[in-house]
Amino acid sequence: MIKYIILFLMMGYSFSAYSKIKIFTTTSNLADIVRIIGGDEVSVESLCKGIQDPHYLEAKPSYTFKLSKADLLVSIGLGLEEGWLPLVIRGSRNPNIREGEKGRLVASRAINLLEIETSSISRSQGDVHPGGNPHFMLSPQRAIEVAQLIYLKLSDFNSAKKSVFHQRFKNFESKLNKKIKEWKGRIEKGKNVISYHKTLTYFYNDFGINNVDVLEPKPGIPPSASHILKIISKIKKENVKKIVIENYFDDTIAKRIKKDVSDVQIVVVPVAVGGKDGIIDIFSLYEYLVSNIGTFNGSI
Repeated sequence: MIKYIILFLMMGYSFSAYSKIKIFTTTSNLADIVRIIGGDEVSVESLCKGIQDPHYLEAKPSYTFKLSKADLLVSIGLGLEEGWLPLVIRGSRNPNIREGEKGRLVASRAINLLEIETSSISRSQGDVHPGGNPHFMLSPQRAIEVAQLIYLKLSDFNSAKKSVFHQRFKNFESKLNKKIKEWKGRIEKGKNVISYHKTLTYFYNDFGINNVDVLEPKPGIPPSASHILKIISKIKKENVKKIVIENYFDDTIAKRIKKDVSDVQIVVVPVAVGGKDGIIDIFSLYEYLVSNIGTFNGSI
């Protein structure tokens, strides 16, 4: 009888050791990093698709069901998912994925953040993130910081694979550092652009591109006629050659501006894995951004 009990316990241990960690992320960029570091030891799915704006995702019942089965939830934080994620977590009735629990990882807590607001703010200022700009996954350098955080978290779930996770992280770090050096050599530093939203702040910071202004007068607020005139004036004064529009925003305003400034280029770019055909991973995403934003001589 004891022999069968021992066998049963060994079978149980084998299952826990070799079953995949079921992970959900709030963005496809996070999901790709988890996939790279986790490999065959994880199953991962992003709730937000590459063509969707993670600020305004709908809290669908299907998300609630998925998170009820999650071992780990990886989110951006900084209020990016505030409008929908708390509802989904509550509905899932999965206590393990609440903040502070083992099954929750908030990536922004390990990042050197930009645009931290120290003064008091109100809703009249738009959709402001006082804790810092949440779009750090568009920085290749900060993606390495996130990858390290994920490697450490996965090691908590499966300590037997810690060395494997660590080696994948080191491989990712080495590969991305080589690409960063290459990309910096291709990008024309000091050039001026206009963006729709402050989504690409970290990318610009990494590569020395100046974001002169944004089409939104305030985050989440559509541009007024007076703001558009101000932007046109800045484009002419600052010799701006590109207006960069994130793929989930409307480019109508940019096209209106181009009627007044004919030589400015409008560049619509994906800002997440899966945001455009061919953007299959974080490397192809960064490559696309470098190729389409970072070079300023000639057409796209």
